[in-house]
Amino acid sequence: MKTEDIRVEDISKRFGSKQVLKDFSAIFPAGQVSIVMGESGCGKTTLLSLILGIETPDGGKITGVPGRMSAVFQEDRLCEDFSARTNVRITAAKGTTQSDIVDALSALGLGDNIKTPARELSGGMKRRVAIARAMLAESSLVILDEPFAGLDEANRAAAAAFIRSKLCGRTLIAVTHSHTDAEMLGACQVIKMSPI
Repeated sequence: MKTEDIRVEDISKRFGSKQVLKDFSAIFPAGQVSIVMGESGCGKTTLLSLILGIETPDGGKITGVPGRMSAVFQEDRLCEDFSARTNVRITAAKGTTQSDIVDALSALGLGDNIKTPARELSGGMKRRVAIARAMLAESSLVILDEPFAGLDEANRAAAAAFIRSKLCGRTLIAVTHSHTDAEMLGACQVIKMSPI
């Protein structure tokens, strides 16, 4: 299935009296890795929420968003009582085997924690489970909001390599503060956002 470029055209979004985005535009090329950067509070997470359809823009439009998306949010949003493996399995694409899930978690350094309930995992471990879940889900667009938060250098590199290996032509939009992370993810463009 051919994906389209995602076009964000003159988007505005306000929360109460706070204007978060005003007439913001960008193009996210289909099948490519785009990185969004900017200081805290400039609307990066709001932009992702608008693309995902979690929030509705006050003005402007977004086109080309596919029907199937997967995401890593700022919060890991795991089912705390489920194991790492089950957290991945419940959203995994049709045809994903238990072996695929074990391989994915092992690639992310979680081979010894496959059966561990999410509530017993450290913050960095939970982050990696969330990454595995997003990358093994059936989607045409992957959105990652600070995907490497809480990860040390070695785990960041392993997670970036895993993400790239699982993209398989999907569009990726990621928020990060790190140019190194952008390079590791193979960014085709970096979009810099500024506060209003």
